[in-house]
Amino acid sequence: MKIDYRFYATLLDSFQSYLDSDIIYEKYWGFSENPQYTETEFRQKQFDDLINRINRVPCDSEVADRGTAFNEVIDCIILKQDRGKVKVTRLRDEAGKLQGLRTVYNGRTFDFPISVVREFSNYYQGALPQQFIQGVLPTAVGNVVLYGYIDYIMPFCTHDLKTTGRYAVGNYKRHWQHIVYPYCLEQNGCNVPDFEYNVLEIGKTTYNTFTESYAYRSERDVPKLESHCEDLIRFLNDNKHLITDKKIFNYR
Repeated sequence: MKIDYRFYATLLDSFQSYLDSDIIYEKYWGFSENPQYTETEFRQKQFDDLINRINRVPCDSEVADRGTAFNEVIDCIILKQDRGKVKVTRLRDEAGKLQGLRTVYNGRTFDFPISVVREFSNYYQGALPQQFIQGVLPTAVGNVVLYGYIDYIMPFCTHDLKTTGRYAVGNYKRHWQHIVYPYCLEQNGCNVPDFEYNVLEIGKTTYNTFTESYAYRSERDVPKLESHCEDLIRFLNDNKHLITDKKIFNYR
């Protein structure tokens, strides 16, 4: 089968964010008297961010580094091994009781309470972390390889670990991992339709956890996935002159 495009799961999220520029703007600045951007400026920023992601331009983000650090800590506990990606120091009180873990990643320091670390690591006990998956999606405008790393696979559910500064119910409804990963598993002979986003909300002094659950149904979700990928393909071809990393077109 000829492969025309290669899309990783979170790229579909970035494309969705671009499509939802007006919705996102209204959510954050619709009622602001002094918004950070005008609607036109924000739409352009979303476009530029998407092109940069397609071109794999490095992005320095404290928020992303915090998520990576926490994810790596949980992975190491589940695997019972230090993979050397994050430097970890135990934080203890005056009595010597373990209070938390201090992590250093990409030159940034993040502290996580031991209660939160244990909550997530206990929940994922027995899971397979960071499993690469891919599958082929035929569309009307070309065949697409969809791929990505599933944070945690368990016998009856796949999980994606998220960290955020502010959570609202349904935050990830318009994301695509809960469709892409079950689809790819199905293409590889594994029927695991249930999917969870496990969310750690990190405030200035508080930590809250939430779960968003979804159930994949191929008859409902595959047509949506095909349509979204076809829209992204059209976007790529319309803006091909801006794309410097040709791997997305399956060029080697």
